Amino acid sequence: MPRETATAAMLAIGDELLSGRTKDKNIGHLAEVMTLAGIDLKEVRIVGDDPHMIADTLNTLRRTYDLVFTSGGIGPTHDDITAEAVAAAFGLPVVDHPEAVARLEAHYRQRGMEFTTARRRMARTPEGAGLIDNPVSVAPGFRIDNVFVMAGVPAVFQAMLAGLSAALPAGDPLVSRAIACRFGEGDIGDALAAIAREHPKVVIGSYPKFDGSRYSTEIVIRSRDEAAIDAAAAAVEAMLQAVDQRRASA
Repeated sequence: MPRETATAAMLAIGDELLSGRTKDKNIGHLAEVMTLAGIDLKEVRIVGDDPHMIADTLNTLRRTYDLVFTSGGIGPTHDDITAEAVAAAFGLPVVDHPEAVARLEAHYRQRGMEFTTARRRMARTPEGAGLIDNPVSVAPGFRIDNVFVMAGVPAVFQAMLAGLSAALPAGDPLVSRAIACRFGEGDIGDALAAIAREHPKVVIGSYPKFDGSRYSTEIVIRSRDEAAIDAAAAAVEAMLQAVDQRRASA
């Protein structure tokens, strides 16, 4: 029996993302991990360092999807406001998580560095949150209900997510198959739409390419049912052959 498919969304946080100063790498990584885990990533939103916008957006996402992953805004500086915004979304106070404080204090003591007020800010979580381990730089993320709050630094985000993977609800992985097409989308659009209607168990996407002189298309078929992919792929191949024959006889 096919397993129930969980849904997910991502909230990427930071003015630097919207200004273009930082190019996000976490969205693509999360999408890959979700696909392999058999979880449908349905939506990604990017918001700036506005606590009200973060809280409002988070409330919309967490009430819509099974899982929500956030990135960014849990560092030691004044504009790292994600913990407060998440707490506001849940109507909870912000506290210094005692285990996070202990981990950070030990980390900086071992390195011979002062555990400053700024560094202590990285121990803030909504009351009752659980910690997400950070094997890269110790400062943890946290989880509250179905929301996973993680760092924006790609190496740390990836490490945190890797540690969570075993605890995520596993579904049947989404399989994709790509078919090269030497025709442009305008030549195959109507026929491809008909195939999509005839094969409702798959999702068919078409992606145009241009090599400087001519257009072509990559057709990608996605499904959790490999038999359905086989059937749709056979229909696409037959359609492309028919287009080719018409071109040759014209």
